[in-house]
Amino acid sequence: MTVETITAINARSTLPPTIQGWEIYLQDQGSSIHTVKAFTADLRLLASYLPADQPVGTITTKDLDTFLDWMQNERGVPCSPKTFARRVTSIKSFFRWLQSSGAVLADPAEQVLQKSVLSPLPDVLSAEEMEKVLKVADRQRRGRKLDARTYALVSLLLHTGIKKGECLALKTNHVDLEAPGGPLLFVRYASPKNRYKERKISLPEEWADAYDEYRQQYDLDEALFPWSPRRLEYLLEDLGKEVGLKKQLSFLMCRWSCALKDMLDGMDENALRQKLGVSEIQWRELGMKLHQLRGDEQLALF
Repeated sequence: MTVETITAINARSTLPPTIQGWEIYLQDQGSSIHTVKAFTADLRLLASYLPADQPVGTITTKDLDTFLDWMQNERGVPCSPKTFARRVTSIKSFFRWLQSSGAVLADPAEQVLQKSVLSPLPDVLSAEEMEKVLKVADRQRRGRKLDARTYALVSLLLHTGIKKGECLALKTNHVDLEAPGGPLLFVRYASPKNRYKERKISLPEEWADAYDEYRQQYDLDEALFPWSPRRLEYLLEDLGKEVGLKKQLSFLMCRWSCALKDMLDGMDENALRQKLGVSEIQWRELGMKLHQLRGDEQLALF
């Protein structure tokens, strides 16, 4: 389908060619391949439910509500709250595009309710708590025992926001201390399907100094943190207890704390999304939670 064909879409068009036109539009708007794939799959499910020859201009709010009820209660295929919310988002986006392009006069999806399915807000460290965590870890680093491991771990997590799995997969050659613009961490994935999550993240000079100490103290070979997940979790938990935190310090808390600090510091949201290695769809919930943690009013999906 060409761009010229898209302009020919009107109220008499059926869903299959219209969805193809929308797919081209999403691609032209710079949407990620994952967003395009998910959104168009959602609309093809709608197309499979409605009569094959039904023009888009005759689709009503009742048709959409009936479809969503069928998908949740009658289809016989599990539909999680997150998947349901995304499908409502897809439908709203599709019909909003149809109306804005002049293909239909009224948007039947406008009255479809968008249900919030956000999970509870995560625990995060305040700026003061983050400072205390780094201070106590640095005290361990410079203590009688000269052990920089805990500082290297928690400082890396709080500055990069990487996930536990990403941390466990790090190799020593994923750290470049000689990069022209300053130290860098390369987050890499073995599976090709996760290549879109790969990224490079700037590291502070103070972490690079601690890393040099840590690498020499533990004679690192290949793995950056050659211990079991549970051992690293214990290091964080013990550090949190020494700091006096009322909540358990964890990989997840460090990730959210890093993200919130970056948002509070004014980082561009698309840059933050890329730093965290999440898709545009995943960012919808993650970004909304960060806004709530920042103290903004509840943001609507539209």
